Amino acid sequence: MVTQKSSTETSDVRAKLDAVVHEYHQRGDVPRLLGGLAELAAGAATADLVNAVEPYREMHEVAGPIYEVIVQREPANARAIVTLANAYWLTGRGPEVVSELASRALTADPSNRAAWHLWALSEASPRSRVKRWQQITERFPDDELAKANLADNAAALAGAENDPVALKLAITTYEKLLSTATQPAQRAALETALKTLKNWSL
Repeated sequence: MVTQKSSTETSDVRAKLDAVVHEYHQRGDVPRLLGGLAELAAGAATADLVNAVEPYREMHEVAGPIYEVIVQREPANARAIVTLANAYWLTGRGPEVVSELASRALTADPSNRAAWHLWALSEASPRSRVKRWQQITERFPDDELAKANLADNAAALAGAENDPVALKLAITTYEKLLSTATQPAQRAALETALKTLKNWSL
């Protein structure tokens, strides 16, 4: 009986959210969207909100306001904090607020890789950002995305500041990526990047 009730309530919240989003698509009225989301979230259980908003996780103007409520209710929920931080990042809320949220998520769950990535992405200083990506690759040696970000950021730092140490780091990291790459397009891109970097004279 409890399960059925929960399922019914979730469906009801989802139907209401669908209606709010549909109206937004029809009218494009952002203040009305935000008002509808606030009203919906205020009257819904957290679990029902999480289930209802799942299809809209990539629609950040919807996911952001809903997850603000979820995070307010569950301040130690790392997954919710990361989802909110990601929504903020992709809607241009600024690196400071995203970095603070990423740090909160890491405190709640140090194993949350997405939180680590946002923590690095939101660092404004190019040199500090490289150091953060280094920390992530050391913590997660199999994280290919982190390695790619490390290589890209190190290459950018080398070019901007004529930094031979950063250049060496970029080359070494790209070589590691090449050693495990299996897709022809990926290998070609890495080989091109390495050829370019090895021809640099700093």
